[in-house]
Amino acid sequence: MTQQPDGNQIHPEQQEMPLIEHLLELRNRLLKMVLAVVICFAAIYPFANELYLWLSQPIRELLPVGQSMIATDVTSPFFAPLKLALVLSVFAAIPVILYQLWSFIAPGLYAHEKRLAFPLLFTSVILFYAGAAFAYYVVFPLVFGFFTAIGPEGIVELPDINSYLNFVLKMFFAFGVAFEIPIATVLLILTGATTPDDLAAKRPYVVVGCFIIGMLLTPPDIISQTLLAVPMWILFEFGILFGRLARREVASEDSEDFPGE
Repeated sequence: MTQQPDGNQIHPEQQEMPLIEHLLELRNRLLKMVLAVVICFAAIYPFANELYLWLSQPIRELLPVGQSMIATDVTSPFFAPLKLALVLSVFAAIPVILYQLWSFIAPGLYAHEKRLAFPLLFTSVILFYAGAAFAYYVVFPLVFGFFTAIGPEGIVELPDINSYLNFVLKMFFAFGVAFEIPIATVLLILTGATTPDDLAAKRPYVVVGCFIIGMLLTPPDIISQTLLAVPMWILFEFGILFGRLARREVASEDSEDFPGE
């Protein structure tokens, strides 16, 4: 502990750090993030082929008997599983990455901000994984079932492994980000950029916006667009609800800290 000229003590975390120390700490945090990804990659890569088979199961189950996926590029059988392992390593390391970011910014936050920031970070990880799981277990079977059933008769479907991987990774990212809507809504409310009542009043525009985003981020079929738009709208409503609760908690803490105001 140190003391100000008026005798008040300052916690060590509240003392200003020199710029060089901030940069060194940021470098150490980044190195730990990279190390986490490398460790996850080393653990995942030996199972890359099996993981690709698991990832491609939703479409392989719908292919006619005797048909399978193909590789139109000579290097695809090697690079497609490698790319999948690398992306999964980043996904698996997200908790460590967010924890390092949290550890870097936490000393500059007030106590009530820390109490809210950590749950928001933790919830954001869970929601991102939930969005990816929703895409795999709900969206993929319906979307691939639609695509394989709507094709002209006599056309043999032989999906390319690299094109399929790019498609599903895009869907994972789209649904993972879309499921972060409650976090974004709560942050907008807590920062004072808007209020729950204002967001509720703009609900019709939000619903239209959800379907527009669903149209832009998903294939051109009504099934996948609806499966993205409807959860986005529901999550927006949850964001308003949790935003009201979080704002009440912040207001009550402020009144306790400054009872005379």
